[in-house]
Amino acid sequence: MTQLHPVIKKAVIPAAGLGTRFLPATKATPKEMLPVVDKPAIQYVVEEAVSAGLDDILMITGRNKRALEDHFDRNYELESALIAKGDDDRLKKVQESSDLATMHYVRQGDPRGLGHAVLCAEPHVGNEPFAVLLGDDLIDPRDPLLRRMAEVQQSAGGTVVALMEVDPAQVHLYGCAAVESTDEADVVRITGLVEKPDAADAPSNYAVIGRYVLDPAIFGILRETEPGRGGEIQLTDALQKLAADETVGGPVHGVVFRGRRYDTGDRGDYLRAIVRLACEREDLGPEFRTWLHQYVTEEM
Repeated sequence: MTQLHPVIKKAVIPAAGLGTRFLPATKATPKEMLPVVDKPAIQYVVEEAVSAGLDDILMITGRNKRALEDHFDRNYELESALIAKGDDDRLKKVQESSDLATMHYVRQGDPRGLGHAVLCAEPHVGNEPFAVLLGDDLIDPRDPLLRRMAEVQQSAGGTVVALMEVDPAQVHLYGCAAVESTDEADVVRITGLVEKPDAADAPSNYAVIGRYVLDPAIFGILRETEPGRGGEIQLTDALQKLAADETVGGPVHGVVFRGRRYDTGDRGDYLRAIVRLACEREDLGPEFRTWLHQYVTEEM
């Protein structure tokens, strides 16, 4: 992999989902705004994109998602109140979210699946490769997955998908990839993809997780992709077509991720993510770990 391709500059974050697994908390609050310790989950995702060099971010939203825009906008009244109090620490935290990146927003309108959400980004992205980050997956900042994916895309071209080995009993929860090895230990060539297969039909236990670097050829394929599982336009179906015919948009590679990932789309994993991240915080960790140890000991 020596040929250099255009460096990606833009990230797309689909955020139009209803968050039904977290009702009633998400009845009036977007699931992306649920706090993970003291920041909303969506801010971790934006920070990840920025840390990989992508500060032009398009968020795909829907009805009742205005709080997302407000969070990444300036709040002059709140800032003025904090300045008047001399509360510089909280002022800095409030301003961080509005200074992170250049944010853009478009409404998906008709919720027709992840593939349709990505297609909504075409006018903004244009004819250049771009990243897609799903808000349910939080990647620990100490494990720079997206930066590695961008490196692979720049050298190999085409599309790069994040993969993670999962228990075969769990493959029905994910898109699943058929792969071939390459000369790089953490990179595989993807020859096929299946959306949420039964364990007996899965081509491997390599599951697609919520990070993609996509060739713009994906837009033309998505426009022609018929609704699949659940009556939605599946991004996995479009990626399968790219993998089956490299002449359309180049090869499809997978970066095998073995780092720390937190699934905030599941209630149990969401709680575990909060505990893990709180334990590792310098300002919260020591006292919280002591309390947690005592609590677990007493409950056992």
